Amino acid sequence: MHSTPPTSIKPPDDKAVIELISPDRLTPYLNACPGDTTAALALYQWNSDLAAAFFEPLGHLEIMLRNALDARLVARQQRRGRTIEWYADTAVPLSNNARSDIAQARQRAGRNAPVIPRGKIIAELSFGFWRFLLARQYRASLWPDLAGAFSHAPNRALATVEDPVKRLHKFRNRIAHHEGIWHLPLEARRNDIQTVLGFIAPTAAAWVAGTSRIDDVLARRP
Repeated sequence: MHSTPPTSIKPPDDKAVIELISPDRLTPYLNACPGDTTAALALYQWNSDLAAAFFEPLGHLEIMLRNALDARLVARQQRRGRTIEWYADTAVPLSNNARSDIAQARQRAGRNAPVIPRGKIIAELSFGFWRFLLARQYRASLWPDLAGAFSHAPNRALATVEDPVKRLHKFRNRIAHHEGIWHLPLEARRNDIQTVLGFIAPTAAAWVAGTSRIDDVLARRP
């Protein structure tokens, strides 16, 4: 019985790959690797691994942050004797942009649905929506109630929470748009994730840290 010889695998054609990714997109990587296309592609792949590794804890952060803030807004309504959902209540001092985001979230959540579960509406609100609930424009109106979502923060100053969330929102958007992050202060962004989660619940921060792949990928820098 004759065995079939193994099929040889052709090495990748760097030029073809670069053309498909686009030379413009790879220019920063080529500049960092003095024109070495193989090294530039390795750096590009490492950047992709980093993005994937960061996206997991960022996803956990987004879900936990929005649920913590939603809970505080629900409690705010209850204290005021309001029976309408906070996102539908015109008495809640939300900006026009926030109202627009809510309208779009309700539209997405309610497609072909006679009744929209509130959880679907909350889930449709973007990270940006929650990030801007922590903006300084709400310092005197919503922040006194929202601060309770961060019971483990060292103080009740809005900037203590807003600053790392703002950095993470910008960082997440870079990842979502497939932009480079390899040259950014990655350890600082990893720490921001842990800081914000720690403000909400140290046990949650520990769980996310225990499942994170970030440090493993950072150690494999080409």
